Amino acid sequence: MQVHIGVQNVPKELVVDTRQSADEVQAALADALSDPHGVFVLQDRRAGRVLIPAGRVGYLEIVEDEQRSVGFGT
Repeated sequence: MQVHIGVQNVPKELVVDTRQSADEVQAALADALSDPHGVFVLQDRRAGRVLIPAGRVGYLEIVEDEQRSVGFGT
C-alpha cells in the first residue's frame, strides 16, 4: 500500500510504499501523536524506515494496492 504524507512547511508530499496494514499505519500515527515529542515511523517495502516528527504531520492518505487486470477486459 502507499501512504501519502503531507508535512508542514514542506511543499512536496512524501510517498511511502509499505507492507504495513492501514490499521497499523493509523495506530503508529496515533501512538506518535500521544507523545509531545513523538516520532511517526513507517517501514518501507525495501527494509528502510521513514521517520517524521509527529507534530509536523499535516495529513495522511492511505491508498490500498489495486489489483490490475491483465489483457483486454470489457
